[in-house]
Amino acid sequence: MNSKLFTAQSRLTLPNLLTGFRFVAAPGLLLLAWYGYGIAFMVLLAIAFLTDLLDGLAARLTGQVSQFGATLDSWADVITYLTIAVCCWWLWPEIVRRELVFVCLIVASCLLPAIAGFSKFGGFTSYHTWGVKIAAASMGLSLYVLFLGGPAWPFRLAAVICILAAIEEIVLTLLLSEPESNVRSVWDVLKRSARNSR
Repeated sequence: MNSKLFTAQSRLTLPNLLTGFRFVAAPGLLLLAWYGYGIAFMVLLAIAFLTDLLDGLAARLTGQVSQFGATLDSWADVITYLTIAVCCWWLWPEIVRRELVFVCLIVASCLLPAIAGFSKFGGFTSYHTWGVKIAAASMGLSLYVLFLGGPAWPFRLAAVICILAAIEEIVLTLLLSEPESNVRSVWDVLKRSARNSR
């Protein structure tokens, strides 16, 4: 009993709580979108994006980087992005219809690496590559530009970046013999493999 309590408490860290906020925010985002509160939705989404930026930073600064935290973060990302797709359909259906190809690319960029990870490792991968970080930042910023009346090209570019990041994650899954967290890039894995083969 005490060991279970200790394990639960050791997971209640600041980084994991920041990540956990996105799980709590998802139903709130859905409710706001369902009732048509576009501005409130955008505000809550901005807070969710902020916690996504801060959780990894908090983990590194406090020395609380963990496999559990990395996996939790990846699940939170998938839930957040799928929630965004549904909410944007409810709030701005005309824009989503117009940009449907690019919306589908972004959804695919979340689902395909997860499917590849489950197929090979039987679980969710949590690579957190630089490509994924760039893709998330570009997608997040371009959403605001698109849905607040700006041009569509930043969103379309972000969709392409998301797909490229997803391809890199799938390649990592093919290259690695077991799942790893916080892998920066395919290049890092190839360099490490070359060093080990000498």
